Amino acid sequence: MPELPEVETTRRGIAAHLEGKKIEAVIVRKKHLRWQIPDILTTILPGQQVQHIHRRGKYLLLECATGHVLIHLGMSGSLRVLLSDTPSKKHDHLDIVFTHGLCLRYHDQRRCVLWTDEPIHRHPLLVNLGPEPFSAAFTGEHLHRHAIGRRVAVKNDIMNAHTVAGIGNIYANEALFLAEIHPASEAGNISLVRYQRLAETIKQILSAAIEMGGTTLRDFTRSDGNPGYFKQSLRVYGRVGKACVQCGNTIELQKIGQRASYYCPVCQH
Repeated sequence: MPELPEVETTRRGIAAHLEGKKIEAVIVRKKHLRWQIPDILTTILPGQQVQHIHRRGKYLLLECATGHVLIHLGMSGSLRVLLSDTPSKKHDHLDIVFTHGLCLRYHDQRRCVLWTDEPIHRHPLLVNLGPEPFSAAFTGEHLHRHAIGRRVAVKNDIMNAHTVAGIGNIYANEALFLAEIHPASEAGNISLVRYQRLAETIKQILSAAIEMGGTTLRDFTRSDGNPGYFKQSLRVYGRVGKACVQCGNTIELQKIGQRASYYCPVCQH
């Protein structure tokens, strides 16, 4: 599933081409998506300008004068900026066509797109999200305060969107390794000092992944069709049985909350 770096990479890629551009038409090839696209979308968007393209957690938000198009890339979704006459393929469910000859094409087997004219910060999918990892609100103090009295594994806690928005399995594994914290450690037993370190490693890992265009493991490609290259920099994720890059011990795998958790039993405690 695309995580925050992949979604942010997509946002930057499409924003460079589409912010400030006027919509000419909307082509819906299959409106009965996981979130059904309302019929009004094809009539209300043409003539409007995409004012800004935002990201909140793993959601992309196309801001127009009368509302927002909200997109979740799901497990395998992608957004591509293409010439508007590019032939569509299977699972190319939605085109937003612009007057300057380009279109934004949404491709996904699971189909997660909706429209809202309500204040976006009040939308049920967004209102309870935790702080953005790069915001001033996201600190070690925030993580420590949120974890008080909690016996859940720290990895599960930082992957909880109510704790912090956008952290998925890949980057949770990588951040915990850099912070030298075992992923199964109880969240409530970790000190403030260690949470301060974890907050910094989360920012460090996410920043590096964004700069490399995200991680391509299977389905993810950037808005220009190219893969992300952070896979080559993974220290623990997907490396079970291989040598730890820090101490040489063998990387181990444990299921935590039904998710694969990779760690070094020597470096992480």
